[in-house]
Amino acid sequence: MNNASPFHNISPSDDLVTVTFDGIEYILPDGANLAASLLEAGLRYFRNTPVSGAPRGPFCMMGACYDCLVEIDGETRQACMTEVTSGLKIERAHRDKGLEND
Repeated sequence: MNNASPFHNISPSDDLVTVTFDGIEYILPDGANLAASLLEAGLRYFRNTPVSGAPRGPFCMMGACYDCLVEIDGETRQACMTEVTSGLKIERAHRDKGLEND
């Protein structure tokens, strides 16, 4: 299986910061869109639906669909409407179905 991300940053930043997603550290561009940066880092889904546990990832990238929900410091937020900042502690939303990371 090819795990290479099909997403690429078109304007790379020299200012990189460390964030964690489900306990794994990622180096992302400071101030960039969080959803886009996580996709570029190779993450395919950000949450599981609360009813069936089906994986969901960014879809609209403009805040309308809520498929990119993540938990940041215990607060559920849309990744596509969030900027990358140093030290973000991000976790998958609705993770209680016991599904593994991708």
